[in-house]
Amino acid sequence: MTATSELLIVGAGGFARETAQAVAAINAVRPTWRLHGFLDDDPLLHGRRVDGLPVIGGTDLVYSLPNARVVVCVGNPRNYLTRARIVERLGLPADRYATILHPSADISGDSVIGPGSVLLAQAVLTAAVTVSAHVAVMPHAVLTHDVTVDDFATIASGVRFGGGVRVQRGAYLGSGALIREQVKIGAWSQVGMGSVVLQDIPDGQVWVGNPARKLRDIAVDIPERLA
Repeated sequence: MTATSELLIVGAGGFARETAQAVAAINAVRPTWRLHGFLDDDPLLHGRRVDGLPVIGGTDLVYSLPNARVVVCVGNPRNYLTRARIVERLGLPADRYATILHPSADISGDSVIGPGSVLLAQAVLTAAVTVSAHVAVMPHAVLTHDVTVDDFATIASGVRFGGGVRVQRGAYLGSGALIREQVKIGAWSQVGMGSVVLQDIPDGQVWVGNPARKLRDIAVDIPERLA
């Protein structure tokens, strides 16, 4: 990576804006990224500025700027499959994706973070943590020893994991959730804000409460290619 590699952020919402701030914090320590701006498929945003950065066009511009690295920063609790769907649609090789690590994140030397993932301020990875590709780790999340987080998962702010937790593909853990050691969170499942998870959660379910219990099945069909 050169001293100022080109970068594009896909999305222009809250997560994308937070990632742009993380990029600014990185550059304040050492110039690393030349951020062109945001890409968003909402034409009403094109040409506007968001937090001082331009929304330069739709996601198809990733092909017009082949030297720019990309990070996909979309998804919220109501539609958290979006990030995976965009990555699948873009079809870019892994080496096109940037990994953005806020300088205040505390990451052990034996932890591994995949392409396209973002760790925001004060996130902690204590020992032998694996964060796979296109994972969002929000501020003040704590991933303790031997936690594994699969592709496209979202770890919201303040989530705390006991050791050895497995978060499977695409799961969403709401702010402040507490996850007991050795628990498995199933693929594309969702854990509600502040929930206390004491047992495994199957694929494709919403769990809430203290202790967490099943609320319902996920209403959205997961495309087979993303399952």
